[in-house]
Amino acid sequence: MSDLRKKPCCICRQWFRPNPRVGARQRMCGKAECRVLHRQKTQAQWRRRNRGYAIAYRIDQRATQTESPAEPMRVPAPLDRLPWEFAKDEFGSQRADFIGVMGALMVRTAKDEFRAYLVDPTRLSGTLPPPSRKTSSDLGHRNREPNMLSQAGPTGVGKTGLACGLLLKALQNGYRC
Repeated sequence: MSDLRKKPCCICRQWFRPNPRVGARQRMCGKAECRVLHRQKTQAQWRRRNRGYAIAYRIDQRATQTESPAEPMRVPAPLDRLPWEFAKDEFGSQRADFIGVMGALMVRTAKDEFRAYLVDPTRLSGTLPPPSRKTSSDLGHRNREPNMLSQAGPTGVGKTGLACGLLLKALQNGYRC
């Protein structure tokens, strides 16, 4: 018979004898359920490693269409109120789709940043956390305008997350860029 030894299936953990043509590379038994689960697992791993593939593919497909797509690009809640038809006329279909994808990424990042902060019930709602102690006395940034916000600080303190959060809140309150 075959010189290949039995080995456990990576899905059901039952022992099986590998196919001689596949040899030691075979990791699962021949049961249909195990093959389906293994395929789902490997596809999920590939999607985690190549997150932008589907987005890039959809943008390329929409760009190659000769006529305007009937369905507008799906974007999260604050971005769906923006005039995407105007953006397509101004920048072109592919560039407007790219702006939509980047906006969705910024909204998702801002939401993730806010989820990281614990809610403090003793603090008034709508207020920002107390400012952290400055690490340097002056970084050369001065507010010249009274309504302009300037952020300065070391790496990793959340300046970008705060800016994304302020942008998201402004969009939710009806401000337009």
